[in-house]
Amino acid sequence: MHMDHPITEAAILVGGLGTRLKSVVSDLPKPMADVAGRPFLAYLLDYCKRENIQRVVLCAGYRHEAISEYFGTAYNGLELVYSIEDEPLGTGGALRKGLDLLSSPVIAFLNGDSICQVNLSEMTKCYNENHADMVLAVKKMHNFNRYGTVVLEQKRIIKFEEKKPLNEGFINVGVTLINTDIVKKLAPSQKFSFEKDILETHTTALNLFAFETSEYFIDIGVPEDYALANRQLVRV
Repeated sequence: MHMDHPITEAAILVGGLGTRLKSVVSDLPKPMADVAGRPFLAYLLDYCKRENIQRVVLCAGYRHEAISEYFGTAYNGLELVYSIEDEPLGTGGALRKGLDLLSSPVIAFLNGDSICQVNLSEMTKCYNENHADMVLAVKKMHNFNRYGTVVLEQKRIIKFEEKKPLNEGFINVGVTLINTDIVKKLAPSQKFSFEKDILETHTTALNLFAFETSEYFIDIGVPEDYALANRQLVRV
């Protein structure tokens, strides 16, 4: 399903426990971690607004009331809807459940604990031109060991590799354009991992493309990067 109109709907995973951030976020979902005086999720929603998204489904679970009490059903002109899991469904299960509340054939899918200011309209062009099933935003990183990498052949994704120390590699920055029908069709069960059970299991069968970005990226999953976000996001 390919279309020329812009992406207007997004799903954001906000069910994360923030186990590695326990010392700084106590009992809040990770996207509610305070960054420079605002929940991290506010920066992600600002990004969605700038990229002309109109409706966002928040795939929530753990302590979801902390999110809905803070943000309610609208934020800065964005319509917010909540998809609440009663038990952890994994990244894929949470997304699959959230898709029932969205109507677009192609949506943006975002991680709730990282942000990258990717240009969605450019990404949509990449999706359309390549007749892609999904497009993942990737960024070239140097001297790192905490991210898995994406192996490319030109712009096509041919393999996902586990985390290991590397001098250079492309990482998935957590912004993906997905064909919703494909996720529904490939969903193996209620509980599954989007990365392992869809992307990695079906890499060769799917038309997976990478959109390279050099935009600012931060992942607040570990305390030292959370501290960095507190210093940097004020300026973004």
